[in-house]
Amino acid sequence: MAASIGQAVEELPRKELTRALVVAPAVQLATILDTRLAGVDPWKVVAGTAGVSLALAYLYSLTQGRQPLTARLRARFFQLVRKIPAVKKNIEGEKEKIRVSFEKEYSDATEGVPNIRSLPAGGLGKDAVLSEAKLHLGLGDLDYMGGAMSGTVYNSSQELGTLMTEVYGLAAWTNPLHSDAFPGLRKMEAEVVRIACDIFNGSSDSCGCVTTGGTESIILACKAYRDMGREAGIEVGEILVPVTAHAAFDKAAELLGMRIRHVPVDEVTKRVKVETMSGMISSRTVMLVGSAPQFPHGSMDSIQDISALGVRKGIPVHVDACLGGFLVAFMEEAGFSVPPFDFRLPGVTSISADTHKYGFAPKGSSVILYRDMKYREHQWFCFPDWPGGIYATPTIGGSRAGGIVAACWAALLYFGREGYVSATRDIVTTTRRIADAIRATPGVAIVGCPDVSVVAFDSPDFNIYAINDGMKDRGWALNALQFPSCLHLAVTKCHTLPGVADRFIKDLQEVTAAIRLDPSAAEKSDSAVFYGGAAAVPDRSIVSALTGVYLDSLYYLGPAGPVSKEKAPGS
Repeated sequence: MAASIGQAVEELPRKELTRALVVAPAVQLATILDTRLAGVDPWKVVAGTAGVSLALAYLYSLTQGRQPLTARLRARFFQLVRKIPAVKKNIEGEKEKIRVSFEKEYSDATEGVPNIRSLPAGGLGKDAVLSEAKLHLGLGDLDYMGGAMSGTVYNSSQELGTLMTEVYGLAAWTNPLHSDAFPGLRKMEAEVVRIACDIFNGSSDSCGCVTTGGTESIILACKAYRDMGREAGIEVGEILVPVTAHAAFDKAAELLGMRIRHVPVDEVTKRVKVETMSGMISSRTVMLVGSAPQFPHGSMDSIQDISALGVRKGIPVHVDACLGGFLVAFMEEAGFSVPPFDFRLPGVTSISADTHKYGFAPKGSSVILYRDMKYREHQWFCFPDWPGGIYATPTIGGSRAGGIVAACWAALLYFGREGYVSATRDIVTTTRRIADAIRATPGVAIVGCPDVSVVAFDSPDFNIYAINDGMKDRGWALNALQFPSCLHLAVTKCHTLPGVADRFIKDLQEVTAAIRLDPSAAEKSDSAVFYGGAAAVPDRSIVSALTGVYLDSLYYLGPAGPVSKEKAPGS
C-alpha cells in the first residue's frame, strides 16, 4: 500500500502535487474561517489576531532567554518551596551548623595569633612587619611544598621560588596599563604571548594576552565569541561545553548574559560525546568547547573531532588547556603519545592555558591565545566617551600586576624547552605509576582516563569520600568530586620528589584496606555526610546557599574582644 501511494505521488506532475499538498488545504482553511467569522465585526478579527500573535510571541520569548524555560520554572518552584516556614527553618538551621563548623575550623587554625581589626596608631617597622608576615604565612600543617596537596602548588624548586621572588620584587610597582612608563614590561608581556603561541603551534597570525588566571582567560574567550555572535545578529549567544568543562564557563555565561548548554560525556572514558554535541548545535551557538585535559577526571576530550565539527558548522572552537596545557604541549617530546589538540587543527580558534600551573609561574598568570587577530579584536573593551579620556583595556582588569607578568616571563626563560620536557616526563610518569597502583588496589577503581596528570578514582564497595577523611588524617589533601562521586589527585612537580609517590600509594592502600574491613563506617565519615548529602539535594540553590556560608566564613576573624576594637601589633 505504502509503495503504491509513493509511486502515485511520484507520477503526479509537480504543479498538481503542489496544488494537492499546499494550495487545496489553504483554500479549505480560508473557506472555514470565512464561514466561522461571517458576521463578526472586523475590529474583533483584527484584535483577536493581534492578541493571538502577541501571546505566541510571548510564549516564544520565554524559550529564548539565557536560561531554558524548564530550568526557570524549576527554579521558581523550588523558590516557592523554600518559603514554606518548616522548610525555611530547616535550611536556616543547616546554614547555622555549617557556619559554626567553618568558623571553628578557621579559628582553630589561627589560634594564638591576634586579630588585626584596625590600623596601628603608628606604622610598624620593617622587622616587625616581616615577623608578623612570617608568623601568618607559617600557619597550617599541610606540607604543600612536599606534595601533600592535590594540585595547589606546582613548583618544588627553591631556586625557582627565589628567582620568582627577586624578579617580582624588581617589577612590584610596574603596571601594564601604563606601557609608556614601562616599555620593558610591555615587551615582556608580548614575548610571553609569542612564546606561548609558538608552544601551541600558532602561526605568525596567532596572538593573545596575559591574564590573571584560567577563569579570566575563559571569560575573555567567551566575550570575544559573544560579540562576534552579536555582529551576526545573535543577541543571546550559546556556549556548548562538556558537562566536565570547568565551571569558569558557567561563570562566563552568567556574567556575559550568554546561555550555556552542557553536553554529556561517555560513561567510561569521561570524554565528551561529540555526536551529541553536534545534535545540540542551534542557530544561536557561538562557540564549542573541549578540554585538554578536563579537571575532574583528567581525560582529554577528542579535540580533533570537535575541531572537525567546528569547521563543518562554521563555529569557533575553544580548547581549555588551563590545567594541563603546559604538559600536553610537551608530552610528545617527552616520549608520550598524545593526539593533536592545538592550532595544528584547523577548527581550533582559541586556547586558554595557565602559566601558573605547569608553566611554574607564580599564582595569578595565564594566557588566552587566538588563531587570528580577527578573534582577539572582539575581546577588547573600549569606552570612547568617558570624560576621563578614551578608556581601553585588553583584559578585564585596568591596572594589572606587572610583577606577575615579569615573573611569568622569567619562569618561561628559566625552564626553556628542555626544562619543560623534563618536568613533563617526570610528572606524567609519576601520574601513570600512581594510576597503575590504584588499579591494583582492591576496593578502588579508576574513573575516566588519566591521560595527563590527574588520577580520579572511586569505590564499588563503599562510600569513596571516607578515603578522603582517612587520607586527611595522614596529611594528604585530595579533591572531592561529584556526579559521579569520586576523588582525584592532581600530580605536580612536588609529587615527583623522592619518596612522595611511594608514601601516597602506601597510605592509600592502607586506608582502603581498613575501610574494606568495615564498609558501613564509611557512611559516617564527615566527608561522606557532607558531599553525599549535598549531591542528593534536588534543589541546587540550597547547595549554593550553604556554600555561600563557607564563602562568608573565609572573611571571619572571630568575635571581637571586650574592647570595641582589637588593636594591631605595636599599637
